[in-house]
Amino acid sequence: MSTTPLPGIGVQYDLTTREHRHLSVIAHRDGSRTVNLYRADDPDACGQSLHLTAPEVTSLIDALMPAHHSPNLLHTTDLGLVAERIELSGHSYWNGRVLGETRTRTETGVSIVAVLRRSEARPSPAPDFRLAGGDTLIVIGTREGVDAAAAILGRE
Repeated sequence: MSTTPLPGIGVQYDLTTREHRHLSVIAHRDGSRTVNLYRADDPDACGQSLHLTAPEVTSLIDALMPAHHSPNLLHTTDLGLVAERIELSGHSYWNGRVLGETRTRTETGVSIVAVLRRSEARPSPAPDFRLAGGDTLIVIGTREGVDAAAAILGRE
C-alpha cells in the first residue's frame, strides 16, 4: 500500500489486491472516506466511487477490523477533540522557520504536541524549535482547529 498526502483534503491510500485490482481510499480531514475501485481492463480508470460519511466509516472499520484506527486520525474523544498528523512538504513556507512563527496555537487553539523527523520524535516542541520540510507535526484540538492548523501549516 502506498500513501499520498493531499494537502487540505487528507490522505490517499492506494493498494493493488491479490487479484491485481487497483483500489484507493481517500481519508478526508472531516472523517469521511471516498473508496474508489478502478477498472480491471484499465487500472487508471475509476470504475466505481463510493463516498462514506464518518459514521459509515466507523461501522465499516468495525466490520473489517474492530481495533483498527486510521494512521492519520489518531484519536477522537466524546469531548470533540482529535489528534492528527500534519506533514510539512519539502517546499513548505515554514521550512527553516521556528515553530512560534506559525502562531498555530494562537490562531487555531490547536496544540502541537510532537514533531516527528526521520526516525526521531520531539515531544512538546518549544516555540524556538526549527521546522524542516518532511517533518510530521502531531496536533490536538477541535476538528475546526485542526483543519485551520492544516491550512496554516500547508502554506508553501
